[in-house]
Amino acid sequence: MRLLYSPLSPFARKVRVLAAEKGLSEQLSVETIAPFQDESLRALNPLNKVPTLVLDGGETVFDSAVIADYIDGLAEPSLIPRVQPERRRALTLEAAADGLGDAAILIVRERMRPEAQHRQDLFDRQLRAVNAALDLFEAADLPSDRFGIAEIAIAVQLAYLDVRQVVAWRPGRPALSAWYEAVSKRTSMIATDASAT
Repeated sequence: MRLLYSPLSPFARKVRVLAAEKGLSEQLSVETIAPFQDESLRALNPLNKVPTLVLDGGETVFDSAVIADYIDGLAEPSLIPRVQPERRRALTLEAAADGLGDAAILIVRERMRPEAQHRQDLFDRQLRAVNAALDLFEAADLPSDRFGIAEIAIAVQLAYLDVRQVVAWRPGRPALSAWYEAVSKRTSMIATDASAT
């Protein structure tokens, strides 16, 4: 399987961390590609986004949640709960983390524009989404003994907030800060940390 990715993409990192947690990293051949710029990606993913997974038979799978679900089904143990209400809770937290990531990327992209062209309404709207998701995670009582899809999705987005300096998210969130400090030391998180290279 070929995983087309951008090293700083939190969505691609979510897939890589999940694969590492399942012991499947060696089954993934990772290839760096420039999303939105490299038009060769569009032939595989009409959205021209990463991550994009190319299966051995040539079929493509895209959107990090769909790729994570596919990889999770390849081997035990399952990192996506199969029964309710655990499944619903995990996928809802994953969706909140992905939404936080979408908002953070919009903030980063807006900051790349000339300062005179910055749209304060965009910053304000996306920062509200980021902070609301962070507050949800602070109250979520994230487990220290499990690192499933919800926890992986949250951890990689928190790392992205740090590396891109989107927002100082730790003040006022002691539980989330302590949880992240612990999970960021996991082998899967260290091995996929593009900012450390």
